[in-house]
Amino acid sequence: MRRIQEEVEKARAFLSERDEIRENAIKASRDVIKYSGRMITEIHKGDMDKAVEYKGLLEESTRRFLGLVKPYPELFYSGMAYNAMSEYVEAIIFYNIVTGRDIPGYEELGVPPAPYLQGLGDVVGELRRLVLEKVRTGSYDEAWRLFEVMEAIYLALRSLDLPDALAPGVRHKADVARRLTDDTKALLIDLSSRERLARLLEKTGESRV
Repeated sequence: MRRIQEEVEKARAFLSERDEIRENAIKASRDVIKYSGRMITEIHKGDMDKAVEYKGLLEESTRRFLGLVKPYPELFYSGMAYNAMSEYVEAIIFYNIVTGRDIPGYEELGVPPAPYLQGLGDVVGELRRLVLEKVRTGSYDEAWRLFEVMEAIYLALRSLDLPDALAPGVRHKADVARRLTDDTKALLIDLSSRERLARLLEKTGESRV
């Protein structure tokens, strides 16, 4: 009977320690998610100085968060950790695309493959928003450049054939990316056709004069 009590007490101490670490990790993950969102917002606003400021805060909070969860696989590979890491991946990759930098890999970012793929899939939605803004301001060349990245991400995700148990939500994100990519391509082709037609009509009118 004493052995049972001893083992239960050992288990309690073990799990209590993990629970405390988990609570601290949850608090740290909120900073990761907060700064990821603010960084992306500033990129869309075109305030890259502010985006860089939030990028520094994001990287600092992510290092702190990963330092908490990496020693504990049950936390590092949990849904809570994946959510924070995917937000981090999304913000960094989006920033690199917008600024013309190379897209970092998951090892470079220090995250597992699954949240990396989740974050990469979410980048497509942010690129779609930015494409629409570029269209609004008449920056069609940049809109096409961003679309090509959207399409490349979608095609890469589409090639995956992984169960949700290994890559939670990635298949769904690929389906969403397909819809966003198709809609964006149709929009850009339509606008390009209208622009060519307008130029043709303008030239026709000039020749008649």
